[in-house]
Amino acid sequence: QVQLVESGGGLVQAGGSLRLSCAASGSIFSSVTMGWYRQAPRQAPGNQRELVARITRGGSTIYSDSVKGRFTISRDNAKNTVYLQMNSLKPEDTAVYYCNTFAPINAYWGQGTQVTVSS
Repeated sequence: QVQLVESGGGLVQAGGSLRLSCAASGSIFSSVTMGWYRQAPRQAPGNQRELVARITRGGSTIYSDSVKGRFTISRDNAKNTVYLQMNSLKPEDTAVYYCNTFAPINAYWGQGTQVTVSS
C-alpha cells in the first residue's frame, strides 16, 4: 500500500522561500514520474488541482509556466522522497500542495501541506 506524506508548508512573506517534502512508502516510488500539485483556496478563481512540477525517475523535470524559474523539484530515490524548493514566493502561490504520481492516482492523495504567502 502506497502512502504519500507531505510536509514543510507554512506562512511566509512574499519573496520568501519554503522547501516541501513528500515521503513515500511502498515500492513504486523509484520507478515512476512524480509530481507536485496544488489546490488554491475555494474563493480563488480556478480551484482545479494544478500540476506545478514533475520529475522522472531519472531526474528530468518540467514546470508549469506559473512557477518556472522560481520552483525546483528534486528527488532522492534512496530515501523515497521528492522535494519542492520554492523561492520568490508570491501571494498567488497560496494553496494546499500535494504530491502524487504524474498520472495521479486517487488512492494516493494525502492530506497535503498548506502554503500561505502574505503580501
